[in-house]
Amino acid sequence: MLAIKKCYQAIIIMGLMVWATASYAEMDVDWVSFTLDNDLFLNNDNGYTNGVFFSIYDTGVGEDKPKPSLLVWPMMWSLPDVSYHTAVNAYSVGQVMMTPDDITLKNPPEDQLPYSGVLFLNTSYLAIQDQYADKISTTLGVVGPVSGAKRSQKFVHRLIGSKDPKGWGTQLKNEPIFQLTRARAWRALATKSNWADMVVTSEIAAGTLSSYVETGMTVRVGQGLQRSYASVLLNGSRTTNPVAIDDGWYLYAGVKAGYVFNQIFTDGNTFRDSRSVDYDHERIGVTAGLAYSWGPFSMTLALADSNILDSRDRAEQLEDLTQYGSLTIAWKL
Repeated sequence: MLAIKKCYQAIIIMGLMVWATASYAEMDVDWVSFTLDNDLFLNNDNGYTNGVFFSIYDTGVGEDKPKPSLLVWPMMWSLPDVSYHTAVNAYSVGQVMMTPDDITLKNPPEDQLPYSGVLFLNTSYLAIQDQYADKISTTLGVVGPVSGAKRSQKFVHRLIGSKDPKGWGTQLKNEPIFQLTRARAWRALATKSNWADMVVTSEIAAGTLSSYVETGMTVRVGQGLQRSYASVLLNGSRTTNPVAIDDGWYLYAGVKAGYVFNQIFTDGNTFRDSRSVDYDHERIGVTAGLAYSWGPFSMTLALADSNILDSRDRAEQLEDLTQYGSLTIAWKL
């Protein structure tokens, strides 16, 4: 009961943070979305086992552009002093969980990926031009039992008749987490009829959740591409997928390369002793998906492997960490 109470308290605190930042920005909600990441899409049940995210968006053009929320102000200095024609404020609340290879063991081997759960609030601000878009974002949250990941996974597993995860007593300890992110996307190439394009991205992040630098590109084929290219920037935070809008659709495939300095799911707690595993800090990630919109709705289905490189003896379990399927459903209010 105490764990449930703490989880509810954390959710309430994050809800108040959303309300406070949205109120400051005088937010007018235009879109909402729900995203489910799960390794069951790939017939698996360990590693990055589940992620659930709920997001709201405030969009505007010209004089109606939303202003950034208070939470992204630490990164405002990094935006160039230009007049963007479109802006988006995105607020996401999410829960993610990681488990080792064998969830039936009460005390998994210490060289296995540790049990961990994260509950977080992510606030992102997108500033968009015709050929490039900038993103700044802040993530605040908690890792450990207070995240409620143990009870979430046990409830879902009882619901679907899956194995009971027994090792949550070894999970990472309670600790606050944060991350600051800066990214840019360029619509580098496009056909004259706009039926195909290539979006190049570059991103840097720092914090206790994870710190990394990476660059990548996404190739898309479909229609309505110019209106939706900036949404590729939201894919990096695992809170949503690139989406099609205004009756557009497209197939996409992307690749990213980068270097990870730290990540809490493998390094363990930042300020306390905990389980951890070694991993290759260099990474190459790939993703492919389909985005389709009709009327006020949009849906994206994607498969991803966020690191195809790890070559250590424990590569199989780290593949479980990086491979997952993802479904995003969004609707315009």
